[in-house]
Amino acid sequence: MNTKPVFHGSDIEKICEYYHLKKEDITNFGANVNPLGLSSSVKETLAAHLDVLSSYPDREYTALRTVLSDYCQIPADFILPGSGSSELIAILIGARAPRRTLILGPTYSEYSRELSFSGSTQEYYHLQEERDFTLDISDLCSALEKGRYDFLILCNPNNPTSSAILRSDMEQLLTFCSEKDIFVMIDETYVEFAPDVSEVTAVPFTEKFSNFCVLRGVSKFFAAPGMRLGYAVTGNRDFLKTMKEKQIPWSLNSLAALAGELLFRDQDYIRRTRELILSERSRLYDALSQCPAYKVYPPYANFLLLKIQAHEKTAFDVFETCIKNGLMIRDCSSFQCLEGEFVRFCIMLPEANSRLLHVLKD
Repeated sequence: MNTKPVFHGSDIEKICEYYHLKKEDITNFGANVNPLGLSSSVKETLAAHLDVLSSYPDREYTALRTVLSDYCQIPADFILPGSGSSELIAILIGARAPRRTLILGPTYSEYSRELSFSGSTQEYYHLQEERDFTLDISDLCSALEKGRYDFLILCNPNNPTSSAILRSDMEQLLTFCSEKDIFVMIDETYVEFAPDVSEVTAVPFTEKFSNFCVLRGVSKFFAAPGMRLGYAVTGNRDFLKTMKEKQIPWSLNSLAALAGELLFRDQDYIRRTRELILSERSRLYDALSQCPAYKVYPPYANFLLLKIQAHEKTAFDVFETCIKNGLMIRDCSSFQCLEGEFVRFCIMLPEANSRLLHVLKD
């Protein structure tokens, strides 16, 4: 009988109980959250403005949408704020009411969960390990046409592979989907971590195509998962109106709306985050690329995916070795479409990264 426990990325309490560890002694490499934490200037401003909770937020979130418009360089009426990406995923799927959905996998399980409430069929298109999980656009388009799908879900950069669809391929894909009346949902949770954001984001295409919607949030890059702030971007104003009609009034609370106005204007925090992640990611990628025990894939997000090459070692073995050293990584066994032994870990502060690198190489 297999008695190994099954853990997921947010199960730190369950893990600490199983291994008799204290939560404060664990460095969490499994959550993919910016290690700098919430911006100190944003914290100070929010603490001084808690009185906003005594008022209803603006139903139109005009100030927040104006800030996001400047941040994304698109019209404000392309933007719908919401209570995190999770709410927006549910609203988008409900508004679109797809019949046949294709999901680019392996990926985040929430897409499948929300689709299960919609009545849509759902199937996966598997990214291939042999291609380092990079997408074969022509093959995907062929699969979309043969399967007569009307809805496509992408995470870009993708979780857990950290791979990305770049600008030219994305334009080709959106053009094909537009011609075939296929709507595309693109989750860009990790796009701000990309080496060159402009080479990955699909947001500029919202002024050219009306058959897709981009979702973003503040959980990972801005280290604010508890804020539950997300936003949808699409050039299809009619579809955005339908999404808004399905959204509960004042979906985003007053404090989160104010926080969003502050976060997206904090250029110093954005610069420091990108400098940290890009330099540490390169250091870890280069070091692990020289280690024969693992295969590491070119990363575009703030995490790396490793394939364990040693036949006698499993992902659980590596996870357990790390957790016993106070380092929590992700055993990727639970991800759909990921065959083999894989682990994932995010970029933390340099000292913690060095500790993890030592354990992995050991």
